[in-house]
Amino acid sequence: MYEWNEAVQKMIDWIEDNLCENPTLVQIAEHIGYSPYYCSTRFHKITGMTVKSYMAGRRLRLAALALRDTDERIIDIAVRCGYSSQEALTRAFQAAFGCTPASYRREPVPIPLSIRQVVLSPEYYQNLKGEKSMSKTILTEAHVKVEFIPAHKYLGIWEDKARHYGEFWQYHDCDKVCGIVDSLSNVSDIIVSGHTAGWYKTNGERRYFYGTGVPLDYSGKIPEGFELREFPGSYYLVFYHPTFDYLKDNGEVMGRVEGLAWNYDISQFCDGKYEWNEDVCQCYQHHYPEVLGYQILRPIKLK
Repeated sequence: MYEWNEAVQKMIDWIEDNLCENPTLVQIAEHIGYSPYYCSTRFHKITGMTVKSYMAGRRLRLAALALRDTDERIIDIAVRCGYSSQEALTRAFQAAFGCTPASYRREPVPIPLSIRQVVLSPEYYQNLKGEKSMSKTILTEAHVKVEFIPAHKYLGIWEDKARHYGEFWQYHDCDKVCGIVDSLSNVSDIIVSGHTAGWYKTNGERRYFYGTGVPLDYSGKIPEGFELREFPGSYYLVFYHPTFDYLKDNGEVMGRVEGLAWNYDISQFCDGKYEWNEDVCQCYQHHYPEVLGYQILRPIKLK
């Protein structure tokens, strides 16, 4: 039943708002309006994890970010995040990440933080509502602008077997990879920020990558399965659509932008003085529907 996706998403949203109070399954069930048994079984079926394990992972994430970004005492972090003691936090932290809270604070290496689950998707919305119609948001045609991205490094995974986002996750653990990228938010590049993905050229074909940009002076640990590559500064043509309703309009918007981006005749730009620079730089993808919209950035250079 697609309705259960909505119920589970409500559970997730309520858990996130009450995480540090250690909510019980009974309290969650009362908020949703279903029995604890049904909430537990449906949550596990849809997310692939138990309510207890989800809450435990998210509490550890809160603790890890506080250790990394604040000077708050470890015992105060433990209590604020719902642990019975500093020792309880230390046991959970070491079991999950292989290091103690104190050692992580001294050297905040990349770790697989638990990510917030999202169980609603455009496909879900259309199947549930039986709708293919667009939202009331005014959709426009895709547009083009120019942007300069300075030299930077990129810490990520380049997957030669993946042509796009969906195929990428057939070969990698989404929760683990996204959690590691989340843990790097303190060192992410300002422009090529965390979770900026895109396409690179290999043997003349586009393949997909995922990760985060980092500054040129980044010298931190490289997580297992990741690589660190350096890219020069370059101008980019930005093909974009402004903000839109993700559940209703995602497919249409992505199709418009990608159709323009991959079929654009570069000779139309600046009297043909530029050409693509994709053999040196990679194409970036920004997908923030209700904040930025959807963008594809293709690098260019003077002939």
